Amino acid sequence: MKKPLKDSFIIGFALFSMFFGAGNVIFPPYLGLESGPHWLLGFISYYIADIGLALLAMFAILRQGSPEKVTSRIGKVPSVLLMCAIVLCIGPMLAIPRTAATTFETSVTPLVSGVSPVLFSVLFFLLILLLCVRERAVVDIVGKILTPALLIGLLILIVVGVVSPIGPVGDQALVENVAATGIEAGYQTMDVLATLLFGFIILKSAQAKGYTKAKAQIRVVSGASLVAGIGLLVVYLGLTYLGATTANLFDITVDRTYLVTSIVQQLLGHGGLILFAIVVALACITTAVGLVSACANYFSGLSGGKLSYPVLVCLICLFSAVVSNFGINEIIAIASPILSVVYPPTLALIVLALFGRRIRNDWVFRLAALGALVISLLEVISSYTGLEIAFLSHLPLASLGFAWVVPALLCGVIGHFIPHGKKKSLAS
Repeated sequence: MKKPLKDSFIIGFALFSMFFGAGNVIFPPYLGLESGPHWLLGFISYYIADIGLALLAMFAILRQGSPEKVTSRIGKVPSVLLMCAIVLCIGPMLAIPRTAATTFETSVTPLVSGVSPVLFSVLFFLLILLLCVRERAVVDIVGKILTPALLIGLLILIVVGVVSPIGPVGDQALVENVAATGIEAGYQTMDVLATLLFGFIILKSAQAKGYTKAKAQIRVVSGASLVAGIGLLVVYLGLTYLGATTANLFDITVDRTYLVTSIVQQLLGHGGLILFAIVVALACITTAVGLVSACANYFSGLSGGKLSYPVLVCLICLFSAVVSNFGINEIIAIASPILSVVYPPTLALIVLALFGRRIRNDWVFRLAALGALVISLLEVISSYTGLEIAFLSHLPLASLGFAWVVPALLCGVIGHFIPHGKKKSLAS
């Protein structure tokens, strides 16, 4: 017998676990410090760009029936290239190395001095390799305990920080555009991209509980989204506020991980720091195992089995170990231009996928994604080379980092009037 309310809570906790990785702990406090008196605006921007868009991606998957169908209508080759870029971002290029760097800077450095980051990365990914290849079930069991433990620990931290603040909120923001900074921080979590890789897990969970029809799936996942959204809202809101109360102690040059560990030590003492370090380290390990496993499975399937799962796990762990030694701040710096290019076409396709059944012309998808990609590339070129491209700043929503929206919309409208074959879809 189906129990929609109970099932919504169960799937909601699964969604919470998927969206909330231990690495995400480092972004809200730093955003609070940057935003100063406007920390609430920074949080709202961050929350929309992170959880808001991630849940939008989940509904797009529900509408289409699978994550692959969200990108498929731009054509087979472009779809594969985009999915490869997404998997690499949430895999060995950025997200997986970040789990090791977060563990080292949050759980090791504050407690033990003199540990070599190279040695640590080797040991960390050797453990990940063993867990992925031989003991994945163990990590699944531990993960069910770690997420509630991390959540409870963070709630205690937030309550203490609200009752007895570290200090007053800063008098002025440390960045020029708080809203745009919040949106960029939301991008950095990569939760929207992760949704396209892990979305099928949520679909299978709903189907396994007897929700086989689309309307029933939407109903139970909508309830689950509310559960996950409220939980994440409380945690991220609290962490952003805690960061805003450290204005008297730190400036914008502080390392994100050092800021978090300092907040924990200020509010909970050395004992709290030890407990926090252990829980974050274990959560990072389970996150890394899930990402390595998912990436290896994707590329193994893409190669038709020519690249075996164990070989890919080894390659991903090796590459991630090298990148992790760059450190959190450097990885975030590397991620910024990459995500600025990958996100816009992905978001354009996610929005269109919500109306996919009503849009029969595949050129709408292809040109909208292309328009978003071109504008995002020009913005990155302008930002990182100093080349002035004047019209970009005059585009609507440019100040919020969404200059690509209107060009993508116009290109999609143009695509609507391009003749298309009715017998065979471009996605086939």
